[in-house]
Amino acid sequence: MGAGRRRAVTATVSLVAATLFWAGNYVVGETAVTALDPVSLVLLRWAFAAVPLLVIAQLVERPRWREVLRAWRWIVVLGLLGVLGYTLILYEALRFTDAFSASVINAFNPAMISIAAVLFLRQRLGLRAIAGIVIALVGVLIVLSRGSVEVLLEGGFGLGDLLMVGAGVAWTAYTIVGRRAPAVPPITSTALQAVVAVIAIAPVSLALGGPAMPPDASVWGALAFIVVFPSVLSYLLWNRALEVVPPARAGVFLNLITVFTALLTLLTGHPLGAAQIIGGVVVIAGIVLTNLSPSRRARGPAAGGGAG
Repeated sequence: MGAGRRRAVTATVSLVAATLFWAGNYVVGETAVTALDPVSLVLLRWAFAAVPLLVIAQLVERPRWREVLRAWRWIVVLGLLGVLGYTLILYEALRFTDAFSASVINAFNPAMISIAAVLFLRQRLGLRAIAGIVIALVGVLIVLSRGSVEVLLEGGFGLGDLLMVGAGVAWTAYTIVGRRAPAVPPITSTALQAVVAVIAIAPVSLALGGPAMPPDASVWGALAFIVVFPSVLSYLLWNRALEVVPPARAGVFLNLITVFTALLTLLTGHPLGAAQIIGGVVVIAGIVLTNLSPSRRARGPAAGGGAG
């Protein structure tokens, strides 16, 4: 096997592992929010993850910190929208909906980003991308309505599902802002955004009487998993893979998050409903079709796309 082939295989394995860990965030996060409030979970997650991310950024990317900090306004906004806003809404949603449904709705994010790019970045969508967005939207509606036409017509969607739509809006705003932001090494940017999230949410947690600490070893284990795997390793693996795999091709791998979430959900003994499975398949099909469109090749934040 040649060097180029080895790099390609390594990059592919890295992308698969990153999406597996992000899927784990949904399943483990659903368990963690039964013992920790979302504010405490977000604070502890990024407080513990910020230091290793900063160390890895220094070792891997060796950023010129003076130049990086000139973009501090962009980093603050991105940190508030993505690292803080998205994850806080995600964990709040997991208090009211299951991990698989949340991951299916999250899979619609690329379509939301495409729509926002048309509105705010004056990008154009081809017929294939439009068809993909419509198909993905149908899949999301199947999940939101649990396959019931009556629920769909009456708008009686679950609170958790609606919160996941809100999380998608937060990530869409993060992505659109990120496309206008100055270029910053991706792991460095993620590390600094984590610091921003901690600084912003710490006073809120203190005002609410927190942060709450994990009550037992199992919850500490869940927190440790969230810190090490989806917060640190996934971002490292993803961004290293992007040195070999073009972002448009890498983006297709994000659809594995829903697939892995389904598998992990089944492995933990939680059955999936027919509407969830059908809706998930339809969403993934639509997003793959959208990703195949040239309009999806625009630059965005280098870290995972609304992954978790």
